[in-house]
Amino acid sequence: MGIRKKTNKNPPVLSHEFVIQNHADIVSCVAMVFLLGLMFEVTSKFAVFFITVQYNVTISTNGKLTSGETAVNHFHHGIKDLATIFFYMLVAIIMHAIIQEYVLDKINRKKHFSKTKHSKFNESGQLSAFYLFSFGWGTSILLSENFLSNPVSLWEGYPHTLMPFQMKFYYICQLGYWLHALPELYFQKTKKEDIPRQLVYISLYLVHIAGAYILNLNRLGLVLLVCHYFVELLFHISRLIYFSNENRQLGFTIWAVLFVLGRLLTLSLSVLTVGFGLATAENQGFDWAAGNFNVLFVRVTVLAAICLTQAFMMWKFINFQLRRWREHGQAQTLKKKQAPSKSKSKKDKANGVNGVNSHQADSPRARKEKSS
Repeated sequence: MGIRKKTNKNPPVLSHEFVIQNHADIVSCVAMVFLLGLMFEVTSKFAVFFITVQYNVTISTNGKLTSGETAVNHFHHGIKDLATIFFYMLVAIIMHAIIQEYVLDKINRKKHFSKTKHSKFNESGQLSAFYLFSFGWGTSILLSENFLSNPVSLWEGYPHTLMPFQMKFYYICQLGYWLHALPELYFQKTKKEDIPRQLVYISLYLVHIAGAYILNLNRLGLVLLVCHYFVELLFHISRLIYFSNENRQLGFTIWAVLFVLGRLLTLSLSVLTVGFGLATAENQGFDWAAGNFNVLFVRVTVLAAICLTQAFMMWKFINFQLRRWREHGQAQTLKKKQAPSKSKSKKDKANGVNGVNSHQADSPRARKEKSS
């Protein structure tokens, strides 16, 4: 994320600078239009598609459709979810601007970071807030649905077309957030050399989250997201601490260990769920209407995508660690070179003082004082 310079000049209306400076207000007005649409009967039916979660199914505890007192609301996915995702993408842009202006910009003004640190600090600050929120929310869903205490539920009863409200809304917000990251590249004036890197990881998030959502692998996807978000949260918090004090690097060491463990856990759960659980399930076959994608081609594609992504992340991780060790070695070598030069300069100063003293001792005045 680049540095946004605030000027007193008012840019022309609808110019690039005008849109960048006022994008939060513009997006807020667009979101307000949908909220106001709920107040009128003519537009409420249209506005509700954007604001509320769609495809509600009412079932009872015994699985039959009913409208009794024991009814529980569940949801499935559909094309109308695109409208809801769009609205919460607007909400994510607004929240991004609030965190940037009222938290990160104030800290930046106090710390006086360089341009490089300023950009990385903004990125870590935004992602730390998102990862913390998503990790906490996702963990609460896992505990309430007992997915951790009963791992067999990750594949048992597939396809998992029906989701509780919290899980459905969680996926909607996740897709909305990572979609909002695309226009933020423009709003934040991201440097051209940083755009390819950010496009890669944004695309990976969107593909994997949308894949788990559409293929009804939402339970497995939720577990993997919570695990991944915890590791990423630790990394960005460690980077924020490092920017405040460069001697505090313990967090990076802990993150490195958990990163490798996270990749192993991701591969293990994926192979266990997709490779063994779904492969041995009774409900085999491809049925788009029923949401069943339990065929060999889909399973192999899912596992291949997960394995390739984990391999790519490990490759980036190894390069990151090698660069850190190389920079640390260069810093240590520089310190060792500076230490002898300092000691040598001290010796030269001492010799200079001794030379002056000896010269003064050999002076005629000194010899005269000795003779007397």
